[in-house]
Amino acid sequence: MEIKQDDRQLISWSKQDGGSFENADKPNGQHLASDFSSLHSKDLLPAKNGEEVTKHFLQELLNILLAYISKSLNRSSKVLDFHHPHQLKEGLEGFSLELQDQPDNLEQLLVDCQDTLKYGVKTAHPCFFNQLSTGLDIIGLAGEWVTSTANTNIFTYEIAPVFILMEDIIFKKMHSIIGWSEKEGDGIFCPGGTMSNLYSVLLARYHFFPRVKTAGMLALPPLALLTSTHSHFSIKKSAAVLGIGSESVFLVKCDESIALILMKYNLVLYPQGLVPFYVNATAGTTVYGAIDPLNDIADICERFGLWMHVDAAWGGGLLLSKRHRMKLQGIDRASSITWNPHKMMGVPLQCSVILVQKKGLLQECNQLCAEYLFQPDKHYDVSYDTGDKSIQCGRHVDIFKLWLMWKAKGSEGFESQVNHCLENAEYLYYKLKSRKDFQLVFQSQPEHSNVCFWYLPTSVRNMPPGPERDRELHMVAPKIKAKMMEEGMTMIGYQPLGDKVNFFRCVFSNPATQKEDVDFLLDEITRLGRELYS
Repeated sequence: MEIKQDDRQLISWSKQDGGSFENADKPNGQHLASDFSSLHSKDLLPAKNGEEVTKHFLQELLNILLAYISKSLNRSSKVLDFHHPHQLKEGLEGFSLELQDQPDNLEQLLVDCQDTLKYGVKTAHPCFFNQLSTGLDIIGLAGEWVTSTANTNIFTYEIAPVFILMEDIIFKKMHSIIGWSEKEGDGIFCPGGTMSNLYSVLLARYHFFPRVKTAGMLALPPLALLTSTHSHFSIKKSAAVLGIGSESVFLVKCDESIALILMKYNLVLYPQGLVPFYVNATAGTTVYGAIDPLNDIADICERFGLWMHVDAAWGGGLLLSKRHRMKLQGIDRASSITWNPHKMMGVPLQCSVILVQKKGLLQECNQLCAEYLFQPDKHYDVSYDTGDKSIQCGRHVDIFKLWLMWKAKGSEGFESQVNHCLENAEYLYYKLKSRKDFQLVFQSQPEHSNVCFWYLPTSVRNMPPGPERDRELHMVAPKIKAKMMEEGMTMIGYQPLGDKVNFFRCVFSNPATQKEDVDFLLDEITRLGRELYS
C-alpha cells in the first residue's frame, strides 16, 4: 500500500519538529498519531519506502514506553488498575483481546500497547513488594531492546559471536565470585530458576549414571533426592519431569541435620533399594529468605559421595556484597549452583544461570551433535558453539542485558544495590518490632531481604492464643490484600506456611524503593485493616 501524499507531508512535519511524533500536529489540531489509522503493519519495513513510517511508528511507541516508565516510578501513581478476568475478557474502553481475520491499523496497535501497559502491574513501582523480581533498570531495558533488535539465537558462534563471548566472560566472572577456578567451571543460561534446578538434577544423575543418557531409566536403580521442607517446589518438579518421581524427593525438616537424616535413611532407604545421589541446599528460600548451612551440607555430601546443588536463585546476589557474602560461606564447595540475576541484581526478566563446577559435564550430558548446527569442520574454534550444552535448541539471548548492566554499574554498583535492599529489610524489621499492631513471624533479624509478618486488628489482638484466633488471623491478610489490589496504591504478597496461618511477605529487590515507601506500606495496611475491622 502506498503512503498518501498527505501522510508524507505529515511525516515531513514530524521530521522538522525534531522527530517528536507527539508534537507533530495536523492542520485540524489533532495529533499525528491519528494518521496511523490508514496504515497497517504491511506498510512498515521491509515494505518498499517503509523506512519513514517505521521510524515514526517506533518513535510513537517509544513515547508510550517512556510515559509508562515515568508513571511507574511516580509514587503518586497506582501500582495497578485492577480488573477481574471477566472484565478484561469482555473488553474495557475499546480494549479487546479478541483476534479478527482482518488486520488492525497501526493506530489501534499503538492503543493496544498503551492499554496492555495500563491494565497490567507496574512492577517497577517503588511500592510493589509482591515478587522477588521487581524494579526496572534502564540500562537493562536498553540491553533487552538491543537483544530483540539483533533477534538472533545463541547456539553457535557463527550467528551470535559477540553474545557467545559475553557469556564466556560473565561465567568466568561469576565463577571467580563464587570461588571456583575460572578455567574449570561451566554454565548455561536458562529460562528461569526452575529450569536451572532441573539441569542440576539432570547433571547429577548423568554424573553418577552416565548410561541413563542412552539406555534410559532401565540403567538406573531407584533414586532418592534430599532437600529441605522450605525449598522451592522445582526440586520435586524436576524429579517428576525426569522420571525419578516426586515421591523420591525426601524433605528434611529445617531443625534436623542432613547428617542425621542420611544416617536414618541408611536404615530406611537402602533396604528398599533406594540410592541417595543428590542434596539440594537453598541459599535464600522463597518465603523466609533463609539460608541452609552450606558448609555442614558440603561436609555430608563429601562424606557420602553425593552431588551438592545450591539453589541460590534468590540469594546469589548476596555474593556481590562484602557485607553479606559470608552468609553463603561454603557455596564454593557445591557441584552446581542456580543463580538468578533477574532477582536481587535487578536484570530484566528473564535471566537465570546454572553454574557447574566440572567443566565439560554439560556438554557430555546433553550433546547430540546435530550435523546441521554443530559441524566439527567449521573454520573457527567450534568449542564456542555452546548450543549442545543445552537441552533446548533455540535459546533466547539473556546475556547482553546482564553484561551491559555490569559494564554500567561495575561490581561496586551491584554491591551498593544489594546492600540498599537489605537495609530496607532491616528498616522494616525494626519498625515492625516496635509496633503492637504487627507481629513478626520470626523475631530474629532476616538473613535476606524477606520480612514476614502479621497485621493484628484489635479484635484479633485481644483474643487468647488458640485455634479460634488462628482462624480469624488467617483471613486478615487475604482481606487486606483484596482491598489493596482494588485501590492499587501498593502491593504485597501473603501465604501460609506449615503451621503458620496467612502472613504478609515483603521482599526488597527494587533499588528505587526507599524508607518512605516502607512507611507507606505499613500505613496502607493499617488504614485498610482499620476500615475492614472497625
